[in-house]
Amino acid sequence: MRLKTSLLKEPKHRELVSCIGWTTADELYSCSEDHQILRWNLLTSETSLVVKVPEDFYPIDVHWFPKTVGGKKQTPAEIFVLTSTDAGEDGQIKNWSKSGMLRSTLANQGSPVYSVAWGPDSERILYTSGRHLVIKPLQLSAKVIQWKAHDGVILKVDWNSVNDLILSGGEDCKYKVWDSFGRLLYFSLSHDYPVTSLSWAPDGEVFAVGSFNTLRLCDKTGWSYALEKPNTGSVFSLAWSADGTQVAGACGNGHVIFANVVEQHWEWNNFMITLTKRKTMQVRNVMNDAVDVLEFRDRVIKASLAFGHLVVATSLQCYIYNTRNWNTPLIFDLKEGTVSLILQAERHALLVDGAGLYIFSYEGRLISSPKFPGMRADILNAQCVSLSNDTIAIRDKSDEKVILLFDALTGKPLCDGKSLTHKLEVVEIALDQCGPSTERKIALIDKNRDLYLTSVRYLGREPKICKIGSMIHSMAWNNVANILCGVQDNQLTVWYYPSAVFIDKELLPKTLYIKDGSEFSLTPHILSYVDTKVRLRQRDGSLLYTSVPPYAVLLHEYSSSAHWEDALRLCRFAKEQSLWACLAAMAIANKELTTAEMAYAAIRELPRVHYINFIKQQPSKESSLAHLLLFSGQVQEAEATLLQAGLIYQAIQVNIDLFNWERALELAVKHKTHVDTVLAYREKFLQTFGRKETNKRFLQYAQGVEVDWEKIQAKIEMELSKEREKAANASVRSSLAQRR
Repeated sequence: MRLKTSLLKEPKHRELVSCIGWTTADELYSCSEDHQILRWNLLTSETSLVVKVPEDFYPIDVHWFPKTVGGKKQTPAEIFVLTSTDAGEDGQIKNWSKSGMLRSTLANQGSPVYSVAWGPDSERILYTSGRHLVIKPLQLSAKVIQWKAHDGVILKVDWNSVNDLILSGGEDCKYKVWDSFGRLLYFSLSHDYPVTSLSWAPDGEVFAVGSFNTLRLCDKTGWSYALEKPNTGSVFSLAWSADGTQVAGACGNGHVIFANVVEQHWEWNNFMITLTKRKTMQVRNVMNDAVDVLEFRDRVIKASLAFGHLVVATSLQCYIYNTRNWNTPLIFDLKEGTVSLILQAERHALLVDGAGLYIFSYEGRLISSPKFPGMRADILNAQCVSLSNDTIAIRDKSDEKVILLFDALTGKPLCDGKSLTHKLEVVEIALDQCGPSTERKIALIDKNRDLYLTSVRYLGREPKICKIGSMIHSMAWNNVANILCGVQDNQLTVWYYPSAVFIDKELLPKTLYIKDGSEFSLTPHILSYVDTKVRLRQRDGSLLYTSVPPYAVLLHEYSSSAHWEDALRLCRFAKEQSLWACLAAMAIANKELTTAEMAYAAIRELPRVHYINFIKQQPSKESSLAHLLLFSGQVQEAEATLLQAGLIYQAIQVNIDLFNWERALELAVKHKTHVDTVLAYREKFLQTFGRKETNKRFLQYAQGVEVDWEKIQAKIEMELSKEREKAANASVRSSLAQRR
């Protein structure tokens, strides 16, 4: 990615340009110390004088209202606020109404305020105070955050509403990236000249930095994409167009510099795509070195390449290409605004613009458009939105512990409108991409950098949210199997079968593939996990590719198609404990006990082998299923299964075996059977530990119930015999029905 800059031969202003502002994606206003405000039309390349301000008025900043969203139906901003050199010099920050009425004085300090920025929620402001940065909430009772940020006076700050990150630059010739708690995420080396301007792109993915004869394009993590050295003098102000495709700079020599973002790259399998010009893409097939050139009517704003399709959003239209045919794209008009985000799943794509979210099929058909109260589509990014074939997940910006879930095909909320709520703020979410919708899982990273997994579609009780990792910096699901990879501390960790945490929690650590981080820089960021290839971006901006063994993908394929013999052969061939552990969990999940027994034996889990044999010896399918549920820790589900099948004694015995004494007695009393059995086992349990009964309910029933072990054993044997007989009769009826 780089900036393609353009300057007029002669400057239009006679003095330095102090500030600039976009009204649309093709129109810009500039203010200068020559007291002129000029309008720049980029479509016609014309410049015209708008107004000349008084001789004693020296503008330093301009902001337009409302902020434009671009696109076909854009309404140009009509009101702007212009500040002069005396603003901020008194150390005061004031809040004004649109009509010019003073609402409040937010800050009053002894030193000048050189820069101020609104927080993403418009409930906080960020401002400079010498070498310090201050975040001040508008609520008087809320805590103010202040910290020393630079070794010189801070000249410029910006706060992005999408990624919630802060930029600062100053006279120490450095720029820095902070989170909203004041923690330093990146600091640049000391450059030749003070940093006089900086600005986030609207989507928060990149930012621009201006200095003397210098314009720099940087990634949101801080490293530099490109450096331009135009003859501009100091760049005092930077402003991005609403679509994020171009940035303009106010220059010290009277020029206004324009720069377009080009040479963006997208990769998928054997295709590499490059934005060579504003309206042109080049497609290269690295397998045969074939090259295709894609031309567009309007400038390209966003693009995404995944699942065999390229989705390109221009300022007015959307183009969908199949990677098997680059000649005939499907084209449809965009109704509202500039597309700020594109996500893809195997069957469809999600487009986000200022007005909402839209799911389109790869045939260009609008499938759904989910909506929810307080929706702000303009601040959504790839970390807080995730898409699969059947589900959309969105982190709620108003409460970052909450994840909203929607059906991708209807746009309606899932689970009767119940949202998923985590105990801490969530920073990243990702839906798995494969398997049936009923088994859809979501992985989430919270602010403690712990990784959790849970189900998104459920009936009745809310699913467990299970922790599967800690110190996770980024993650990605595989495109062809539900395998998850993550950068964990200083290594790459791959969860071959994350769902094992719901089946056998102790098995999960054995299903991991861990790659030493010696080849990585500190905490690289995962870009994609396609087939067996993981693509990462290092802290210095360099790309790194690493591979994962292909066996786990094959194992998922064999499991989903119930080819258990093939799965066993694969594990014997690979001779990896992680694969055997995966196979054990997969087999239990699919009730394939023979395969599970062999897999557990291969990893020397003998207690589980014995328990599986015990399950296989159960007198009925219902009992086997209940004990399988117990195997996975689903006690209530196991009990419900037995009660539904009329196996009251077995439900009571399950609670006795788990020492759930009060529940066992409750069931026995409710169904008027085996009260003596519960009392007998309770008495035996207490005698083992040399203790006396203290529970009032047990003391009450012990007075009126005789405990006779011979009678109890006879009753138990009769219950088991009835269950075997019932199961045998059901089997006979089933076979007769099949013959008919």
